[in-house]
Amino acid sequence: MKKTYKIEVDCANCANKMEDAARRTHGVKNAVVNFMTLKMNVEFDEGQDPKAVMQEVRKNCKRVEDDCEIYL
Repeated sequence: MKKTYKIEVDCANCANKMEDAARRTHGVKNAVVNFMTLKMNVEFDEGQDPKAVMQEVRKNCKRVEDDCEIYL
């Protein structure tokens, strides 16, 4: 399953940090952050609950870039 989320981030480097953090989250098959459109596309592993996984993605992203936001 794939979903797109609106994000808020200040710079392209921060967006790259968010993408890496999202990719390392358990339950995420792939994640791509587009700084120009301020969107994060997330592909979830089979059988994962997107809401629960995205809570973890948000926590992981906040660890690497504390002023970022993901609108769930």
